[in-house]
Amino acid sequence: MNAIPGNFLDERHAQAVRWAAAVIGREPLEFSIASADASFRRYFRARSGERSWIVMDAPPAQEDCRPFIEIAARLRDAGVPAPEVQAEDLDNGFLLLTDLGAATLLEIIDADNAERWFDEALDVLVRMQARVRSEGLPDYDRALLMRELALYPDWYLARHRGVELSGDERRTWDAACERLVQSALAQPQVFVHRDFMPRNLMVAEGLAVIDFQDAVRGPVTYDLLSLFKDAFLSWPEERVDAWVEEYRRRAQAAGLVLPEDFRRAFDWMGLQRHLKVIGIFARLNYRDGKAKYLAETPRFFRYVYDVGAKYEEFAGLLELMRRYEGER
Repeated sequence: MNAIPGNFLDERHAQAVRWAAAVIGREPLEFSIASADASFRRYFRARSGERSWIVMDAPPAQEDCRPFIEIAARLRDAGVPAPEVQAEDLDNGFLLLTDLGAATLLEIIDADNAERWFDEALDVLVRMQARVRSEGLPDYDRALLMRELALYPDWYLARHRGVELSGDERRTWDAACERLVQSALAQPQVFVHRDFMPRNLMVAEGLAVIDFQDAVRGPVTYDLLSLFKDAFLSWPEERVDAWVEEYRRRAQAAGLVLPEDFRRAFDWMGLQRHLKVIGIFARLNYRDGKAKYLAETPRFFRYVYDVGAKYEEFAGLLELMRRYEGER
């Protein structure tokens, strides 16, 4: 019988420990917290001697494990490093995964080693886009793009700032959203991770992809944008420009079709994502009680202001945002 620790965070923690111990069938087992993310999922590490596993706790009422299982298989089948699902309990929302290590790229990347790590990240990204099947995934369609954009006025402006847009302001906002959505839908559509950033790349034997359960079929620039316009790291624009150009070279060599006006498509995809993220961070604060994310919104306002200033089409949007936020 495996030894079960007596101190639990809550009943689900105790349940996850008992399930993993029974599935692994080893003793003694040591359990520790591996990580938690912005969703309702949590991760625990189980150890026995030199071996270790990751236990995903995904409450069925809030999370569905099936997309994770399916996408993990698609990634691995395409030669993209990702955790292997070794056991599952879908009724209770538990998965047993291979342990890819404790370090994410976010934790080790810096100005001195960024060239090396982003070189590898670009290889993973191009391989993922070129090889991973996107058929059967949800489409990153107009409805989804618009729902994401609505997070900014609904959660950041209305809930956080107490602002309701006037009729003229709403028309300005709607016009900007329409431009962004049309640009996204016009791009070649590929497998899209939706959060391809250093926090979701594990440093194992190379880089491995995690947190991919929300993958869709969508715009080719989306994951590239996520990689370099991160929630927790910002890079000088000249370095980003060089990395984006290197991606374009590798993507074309791999046979990927890219937008004709690639840089504009990249920038406009960024505006959509940045506005969405600002809204999500406000929602995490007010709905989910996760206040730390709201402190990162100034980074995304800077992204919006810097990119938006390059395009006359978004002058009204920037004026509207500065009206209630000022410079960040």
